[in-house]
Amino acid sequence: MNKAKVIKEIQKILDISKVGVLSTSHNNVPNSRYMVFYHDEAVLYTKTDEDSPKVEEVESNPQAHILLGYEETKNKSFLEIRAKVEVINDQETIDWLWETQDKTYFDSKNDPDLTVLKLIPEQIKIMNSDNFDTPEIINMEDI
Repeated sequence: MNKAKVIKEIQKILDISKVGVLSTSHNNVPNSRYMVFYHDEAVLYTKTDEDSPKVEEVESNPQAHILLGYEETKNKSFLEIRAKVEVINDQETIDWLWETQDKTYFDSKNDPDLTVLKLIPEQIKIMNSDNFDTPEIINMEDI
């Protein structure tokens, strides 16, 4: 496996894919929903309401799974990402998301209900890529 080539492919998918599926679990019951994702390198961010069930779910179990890609890619490639989730409310991150990204779902960056989920990848698997014969897996501690 050529790690640099795999990382380049991951970045390409992250750059073009914004809507994906976030799966969390609460009391051993899975819950999946579509979310809009933004990224800084491989770290993903998504806006949510601080009272949403997903906030409670990730506070009780910070492990999540994300599917991102497929429809936006030429070859139907996509990422399966296993990540640790942090609920963050720092204004610097909210300002960055507000200024550089889509402004949907909230009226203002000062909306008291606006919070951010930060998803720190532990493992990323590339599926359906024309550049690799089999799915390629990157464990983040290896890079």
